[in-house]
Amino acid sequence: MNSSFVETMRQHRVLFLVEGIALLVLGILAVLAPMLATVAATLFFGWILLLSGLIGLITTIRARRAPGFGWSLLSAIVGLAAGVYLLLLPVPGAVSLTLVLTAFLLLEGTASILFALEHRRGLSGRWGWMLASGILDIALGAIILSGLPGSALWVLGLLVGINLLFGGWALIAMALHAGRTS
Repeated sequence: MNSSFVETMRQHRVLFLVEGIALLVLGILAVLAPMLATVAATLFFGWILLLSGLIGLITTIRARRAPGFGWSLLSAIVGLAAGVYLLLLPVPGAVSLTLVLTAFLLLEGTASILFALEHRRGLSGRWGWMLASGILDIALGAIILSGLPGSALWVLGLLVGINLLFGGWALIAMALHAGRTS
């Protein structure tokens, strides 16, 4: 299995390198223009929600005799409404998405800290990394929250850009390593 994985990486290293470079360039653009990237991400989520709501609505209507029809219909309508909202009002939509992200970071950070402290009591190794992760999540959430609503205009784009940068670098590193092992 390991040798077939290595061989696959060798055969496709140029594709991984090209993808990595593309992600790196997109990441740089998103970091340099975080407001534009935020609007683009909001519109992307809007289309996803709109299409999922539309598919859900069609499926629900075609299977209207199935159990849970009302709940399925409500779910489809919520998806449609959220998608339309994000597409028609991307800036307020970005604020909404940023609030959800902030709540996630604060709750996830708290849970990670409590998880780490539980492992510390059990003398598990490496619990400090989990504690650091939780503290970082809470710090990010607090930074975003303290800058609202203004931070909503750039934070999603910046985070998408950072994610693309790291993903691009990772793919480039893997592709270059695969080239050295051939």
